[in-house]
Amino acid sequence: MAGHGSVRVILGSLAANMGIAAAKGVAAAVTGSGSMMAESIHSLADCTNQILLLVGAKEAEKPATPEHPLGQGRAAYFWSFLVALMIFLGGGVFSMYEGWHKLHEPSEVGSPWVAYVVLGVAIAIEAAAALQCFKAIDGNRGAVPFWQYLGRTKDIDLVVLFAENTAAVMGLLLALGFLGVADVTGDPVWDAYGTLSIGILLCGVAVWLAREVKSLLQGEAAEPEIEALFYAMAEATPGVDEVLNLITLQQGPGQVMLAAKVRIDPALSAREAAEAINALEESVRNEHPHVKWQFVEPDIEA
Repeated sequence: MAGHGSVRVILGSLAANMGIAAAKGVAAAVTGSGSMMAESIHSLADCTNQILLLVGAKEAEKPATPEHPLGQGRAAYFWSFLVALMIFLGGGVFSMYEGWHKLHEPSEVGSPWVAYVVLGVAIAIEAAAALQCFKAIDGNRGAVPFWQYLGRTKDIDLVVLFAENTAAVMGLLLALGFLGVADVTGDPVWDAYGTLSIGILLCGVAVWLAREVKSLLQGEAAEPEIEALFYAMAEATPGVDEVLNLITLQQGPGQVMLAAKVRIDPALSAREAAEAINALEESVRNEHPHVKWQFVEPDIEA
C-alpha cells in the first residue's frame, strides 16, 4: 500500500492543483489563450488523477478475503493506469485538439500580463510539488541511481506524481514561452503551437506511465534486494543447505509474495526441517516487513 509519505505528497499536490486550475481558468477566460486553456484542463485532470490515486491507496489497504487471498494491493496499479489514461485523454488529446482548432482559427491574446502572472506563480508551486516528490523518491532509492530507481520502484504513486508534476512544470514553461513569442510577434499562431506542444508532452508522459503500470498489473517480480536477502538469510539459517528455486511477486506497493523451494539437511527430522523453514521465514520477515506472504517448501531438486 502507499505509505503515509506517498499519501501526504498526493494531498499536497491535490491542494496545489485545485488552486492552480482555478487561476489558469480565469486567465484563459481573460486572455483567450489556447495555451492557458490547455494548462487549465491539464490542472483539472491532475486534480482528478490525484483523487484516483487516493482511491487506489485506500483500496490497496483492504485486508485479504476468500476472494482475494493475497489482498487487494494491485488495486493501486489499476487506479494508476486510469491516471495514465486521464493524462492522455483529459490532458494530452484535448490540448492537441484545442491547439489544432486555434491553429486554424487563431484569436488575439488579450491582457497577456494576466497569463504571465498566473504562469509564474503556477511554475513556482508546481516546481515545489515536483521537488517534494523528488525528495521522497531520493530518500527511498539508497545507492541506486535516481532514474534507474524510478524505472524499477514499485511505489507507483510517487512515480505517477513525479511524472505529473514534472510534466506540469515543463508544460507551464512551454505555455509561457510560446505565449511570450505570440505577444512579442503579435502572431497568435504561436499560442496554438504552444497548445499543441503541451498536448504532445502530456501524451508522451501518459504512454510512458501506462507502460510502467502495465508491467506491474501483469505481475512483476519484487525488487532484486528481496531475492538477495532471501538467499543471504537461507545461507545463514542452520539446516537449510541450498535455495533450489525462488519466485517473488509484487502484489502492490509494499506488498510482496515469495515462494521458494529449499534443500534441507537430510539428517533433520520432519519437525526440525519445519522449524528451520519457519526460522528462515521469520528472519526474512524481520529484515523486510514488505514480504507479506512466504511459501517455502523443502525439496530435493529444483
